[in-house]
Amino acid sequence: MIWAFLNQKGGVGKSTLATNAADWLQRRGGEVLLVDADPQATASAWAARRAELPFQVVQMARSNMAREIRRHAAGYSHVVIDGPPRAEALSRAVIAAADLVVVPIEPSGASDWASLVTVAQIEEARQYKASLRAALLVSRAIPGTVIGREIRAHVGEHGLPVLGAAVANRVAFAEALTLGKTVFEWAPGSPAAREFDAVMEEIGAFHEQEGSVQAGA
Repeated sequence: MIWAFLNQKGGVGKSTLATNAADWLQRRGGEVLLVDADPQATASAWAARRAELPFQVVQMARSNMAREIRRHAAGYSHVVIDGPPRAEALSRAVIAAADLVVVPIEPSGASDWASLVTVAQIEEARQYKASLRAALLVSRAIPGTVIGREIRAHVGEHGLPVLGAAVANRVAFAEALTLGKTVFEWAPGSPAAREFDAVMEEIGAFHEQEGSVQAGA
């Protein structure tokens, strides 16, 4: 299965989500590949800070990478793609390669507006790839704020389901990424780790549920 985290806006937490998702999947068994499809190469820089990697990381940011990602996927149980911002050709290639696209959205107008481009690309891809699944994820939310609560209702109008779990803007995520670690290594049992665990459980359940619905259609 190939998961992608993608939004046209930068700074919404795609690299944090991708590195932690790859670690979460690896801890549950199987071989995991993390594809850094962002020209800024944040995931690759994260990997370079480590003495050992719990999973394979490859940098691949080119418009014809969809088939190459699929070829790489053959040797792995899971593939996670850290998608690029502000690069529509690369984004289309990521969507073409993915089975499931998760669109992280910050509680801000800029993030919301940028997500519309990604949603449009997903709908375009579904014209030739009906099996493609996609969902919105509230990311970098500030707990207890009005905008954090309102963004969920607002983005629900974009035509994609919104995951119930969310990732808060917690220091543990930034610390872990800077140190070349995941939140499960840096702060196991923390609110950040528990939130991310809930997000991954819901993404997995969403993927299975959507697959069952499409199989019965």
